[in-house]
Amino acid sequence: MKTEVESPKYVQTSLAGAMALGLERGKFYRDAYPGSLNLLLAYQEGCRANCSYCGLARERSQYEDETFIRVKWPAYELELITDILKRQAEENAQRQFGRICVSMVTHPQAADDCLKVVNALRRAVDIPVSILTSPTLIAHTKLFFVEAKNAGADRVGVAVDAATPELFDQWRGKTVRGPHQWSKYWKTVDDAVEVFGRDKVSIHLIVGLGETEQEMVQTIITAAQHGAQAHLFSFCPEPGTAMAAVEPPSLGQYRRIQLAAYMINNKLVSGDGFKFNEEGQIISYGKSLAELLGRDFAGGKPFMTSGCPNTQGCVACNRPYGNERPGPVLRNYPFTPNCDDIALIRSQLWDGIQEDSNDQYCYASK
Repeated sequence: MKTEVESPKYVQTSLAGAMALGLERGKFYRDAYPGSLNLLLAYQEGCRANCSYCGLARERSQYEDETFIRVKWPAYELELITDILKRQAEENAQRQFGRICVSMVTHPQAADDCLKVVNALRRAVDIPVSILTSPTLIAHTKLFFVEAKNAGADRVGVAVDAATPELFDQWRGKTVRGPHQWSKYWKTVDDAVEVFGRDKVSIHLIVGLGETEQEMVQTIITAAQHGAQAHLFSFCPEPGTAMAAVEPPSLGQYRRIQLAAYMINNKLVSGDGFKFNEEGQIISYGKSLAELLGRDFAGGKPFMTSGCPNTQGCVACNRPYGNERPGPVLRNYPFTPNCDDIALIRSQLWDGIQEDSNDQYCYASK
């Protein structure tokens, strides 16, 4: 009799996570070792949602290699994973994970199974655990978060993804026969902040789903007002999905939003500091970048992957190459950019902005 690979006994992990555990072979481009182990709940029935850009979408067309975020996510017994983590800790392995993230899918069992997985991880290893929640099938999100905190989770992510309610509905809601609702997601953010505290909750946002830069900035500001950090992803088409033919956002668009998110997350600028052109593109952050960011800009911090931290306060969830294939042009740097990287980033920052001699803001910000 074939064993069904289902949570909570089994979980999936990213290819990078499996490599770091020694369960898959491979090398990390530029030695970009993952700082966080990302685990995904797994069910034979799959996810009940139908998000147009997602490899887990209910109506995704058949594709030769089943992928999520364009790579395979092999499934393993949770006990095997915890055994490896314990061994790494006992042997004081040179590289260990600074965080574990348990990601739910939209499935009726996901909330209960998420709690079981978090509890098992925290009993086994002394590594902080985050949960990436799927709010739609959780009847009482505040109660769920209380139980998750009691199980050992210390941070929460909510994958809002789209910057506006219209785009959320277009790509995730009733327009594509999906179950998700914008209002439910934002209530979940509020419930999570009430239980875990301000800045212990994050929202995921995908740049390039059709929003303007101004709309994305406003959503990041809204998240901050709710007490949540914004963690960015760049849209990258997944084969077989409804958005497989859609192009990623330009590098200039993504760089400008990365800067905006970094400034807002770190409370370096207020909402009225931004200036936009008629196309809704950022043309100024209110002050010069050197004045606003100083060494952070020179060191490339705004362009590194944003995510939950390890116990030392450094980003653990660096998600190597989650937005692109390994290569010289990276959108989220999973390591500190070097001098050549910084020079490339600077050349990309104002791509796509029409320079107008009457536009004082664009020049003042460079």
